[in-house]
Amino acid sequence: MSRLSVHPRLGPRDSVFPGNPDLYRTVDTNATCSPYLRECVMAMEDCCDEAHEAQEIIRQGTYDLPRISSVLQSDRVFLLIDESTVRKYKADLTDEIEPQINELLSRAEKGLQLLLKKEGVLQAKVEASQPRPTAKAATNTAGMNKVDVRRMQMLSRQRQKLEEEAAALQAEVDAMVGK
Repeated sequence: MSRLSVHPRLGPRDSVFPGNPDLYRTVDTNATCSPYLRECVMAMEDCCDEAHEAQEIIRQGTYDLPRISSVLQSDRVFLLIDESTVRKYKADLTDEIEPQINELLSRAEKGLQLLLKKEGVLQAKVEASQPRPTAKAATNTAGMNKVDVRRMQMLSRQRQKLEEEAAALQAEVDAMVGK
């Protein structure tokens, strides 16, 4: 048996000639094979084994080639339609979408009008809270009694609070206009 043989041989090979195989075998025990012949046979068996392994590798790599080629085969399909069909579909799409777009536009306009009204109300509040120039620039508290002085202090605090609210409202209006 050679060192790389796949099919080990159990005994001597049978003859291909009909009849008794013992007639064709030499009984000479002194007969020896050439060492070159043995090496040649072993090299041939190695080549056959290598060819068998290569065939197995190729078979494993290509066994699904028909399936892969059918998967990778691409067919191009072109659908040609005339311009009247395109116009028809375009009109159908316009009829379907146009009412929704008109409703969204009307809702946006109503929202804009509402925001403009709110802006006007806030602007009026800001203008109403703005300090107006008085006829008396300086008030004299020396000639007033304690009740009038307290009333003046309370009114000045109230005026300061209203100015702060007016500034906050103005910032809110600016933010709404900026959006």
